[in-house]
Amino acid sequence: MSDLMAFAKSHTAARIRAAARRGTLSHALIFSGAGDRTAAARYVAAALECVGEGERPCLQCAHCRKVLADIHPDVTFVRDSAHKELSAEVVRGVRSDAFILPNEGARKVYIFEDGTLWNERGQNILLKTIEEGPAYCAFLICVENVSALLQTVRSRCIELKLGAEGAADRGDDRADALTLCRLIVEGDAAARAAFLVRLETGRLPREKLETLFAQARLLCVQALLALYDAAAEPDGAALARLGKARLMRLATLLEHYRRCCGYNVGAAVTLGGFAVELENALR
Repeated sequence: MSDLMAFAKSHTAARIRAAARRGTLSHALIFSGAGDRTAAARYVAAALECVGEGERPCLQCAHCRKVLADIHPDVTFVRDSAHKELSAEVVRGVRSDAFILPNEGARKVYIFEDGTLWNERGQNILLKTIEEGPAYCAFLICVENVSALLQTVRSRCIELKLGAEGAADRGDDRADALTLCRLIVEGDAAARAAFLVRLETGRLPREKLETLFAQARLLCVQALLALYDAAAEPDGAALARLGKARLMRLATLLEHYRRCCGYNVGAAVTLGGFAVELENALR
């Protein structure tokens, strides 16, 4: 408890509260670095379950208290005491459980306390659920070095890098994805082209570009959910104005270019092709 209360005073905690207040707290987060990653994950879990008034997490309501005491029925630490690594059976259990509605909270939260125990096979088992699972599910992954995770998992999550005091975070990839999606909704082709040119001239690495495409596609999925479910993640709500047909074309295009980033092709070539096909997809 004292560790979490100390984390609550950090800059990262303030950013989490701000995101919770706006309704933009991501459903998939990686806590990396030397800070108290488990405390950060608990804090986010409390924010996702909190029913208090004002700032979230309030750390006072019944849901927050249950999260802090590790007795909330909808917050699960994914562990496997019988094996050195998380077995495929345990991960498949998480995948199956994700499609069962929460018991009493607003969300089902899965915390991977040590991402280094989550092997490549297990990560692939859960990959699609992280990307396209129910809107009420959240996945919080703690790992000191993100290189322990597959790039495909990393590209579908927001990384919060914690320093010794949990003070720093990294949200640039999602910010770029949100900017791209805003420009798509606004319908200004010239502004979209200028934004993509800025990415190109900034010498964006292929891995960063892959993450941007993955984040933008995730927003498309959220927008599709928003067409049918008022409780879907709010970041995709504006994109829903594009309608189902254009959203489907856009999601397919973003996934295609995300995959292209895995080839030995420069970011400039990838962005150029994407810029041309994007305008066709929006017609």
